[in-house]
Amino acid sequence: MKGILIIIALMASIGSSAQNSLDSVLTRIERNNTTLSALRKNSEAEMLSNKTGIWPSNPEVEFNYLWGNPSAIGNRTDFAISQTFDFPTAYKYRSQISGYKNEQARLEYQKHRREILHHARLVCGSLTLQNALASEYKRRVSHASQIAEAYKKMLEKGEANILDFNKSRMYLLSISKELETIEIERSALQAELARLNGGMAIAFEDSVFDVPQTVPDFDEWYSRAEQNNPVLQWLKQELAISQKSRQLQVAQNLPKFSTGYMSEKVVGEQFQGITLGISIPLWENKNTIAWADAKAKAVGEFQKDAKLQFYNEMKAQHDRFFELQQSISGYREEIAAYNNGNLILKALEAGEISLSEYFYELSFYYESIEKLLEMEHTLNKAWIELLRYH
Repeated sequence: MKGILIIIALMASIGSSAQNSLDSVLTRIERNNTTLSALRKNSEAEMLSNKTGIWPSNPEVEFNYLWGNPSAIGNRTDFAISQTFDFPTAYKYRSQISGYKNEQARLEYQKHRREILHHARLVCGSLTLQNALASEYKRRVSHASQIAEAYKKMLEKGEANILDFNKSRMYLLSISKELETIEIERSALQAELARLNGGMAIAFEDSVFDVPQTVPDFDEWYSRAEQNNPVLQWLKQELAISQKSRQLQVAQNLPKFSTGYMSEKVVGEQFQGITLGISIPLWENKNTIAWADAKAKAVGEFQKDAKLQFYNEMKAQHDRFFELQQSISGYREEIAAYNNGNLILKALEAGEISLSEYFYELSFYYESIEKLLEMEHTLNKAWIELLRYH
């Protein structure tokens, strides 16, 4: 029995190596995700749409053939072609607004892309936890199987009673069912990864969380996050659009011009020449400049609020990450300092404690390992939040 218990103790040690596959998983999801594919096509269509309506209006061609009455006066033929122009600066502002809207379309795609990859990182983080738990519980099942087998042999030799044997079998059953539950969760998470990957299965076997020991100071980190935040950058473009829209309204309140060619033919006579026209802006665009001013002010306020909210949210997440990191570091040290695994094993070998007491004491060690994994998962999620805009 002593030899079997020594083997069990050696197998109880925790050890696993991380596989650096997260980046490849994210790359495949970005390439295969059907939602992103649809969004890319929609973004391209929207960019083409933004390029419409920025050119001069279509030229107008007019032809008239009029019968004279009485017939002696002959017939009359008119032909005219004309082109209307806005004030020249209007076309410049429309083109600039089109460029800003195209940038917004790109940012809208980037926002959805970041959300999908962020979700994929969270799924991989949860899968890492379940992989670690599965590895841990497989070792526990192996330990429990060896204990149950040892007590079976001892029972056959008369060295153990039926109660201890039953306890060993119940313990094995309990651990096995926990492992089944973990495997079910792993399968669900793998299915979610497949959904994100366009329906194609994608293996992810990492069981160690990849979290850096150091993170840049907040101001440096926030500066980069702000530049990469699609929502803030979208609002920046929206503010530029509102400012250009005001300038466009001013240009549209200036006179419009038209020019063209016209000819008129009657019996024995023909008139032809150029035509010029100008529109007088009196009522059509009333209040448009005031509206554009109010719109620009409103967008500016939205931008300020979004920046403030984002700053406070990121500051809280940055602080939370460091607090969690310190808490986990201290917990690891305490587990290492107060681990009684070897002591309770020796006590069982010496007959100082019963099998029930051994399982009870061992449960504290197992709980501490699971608690540490949960804390590392929480830290990993905090790190994923920090990566959201990097």
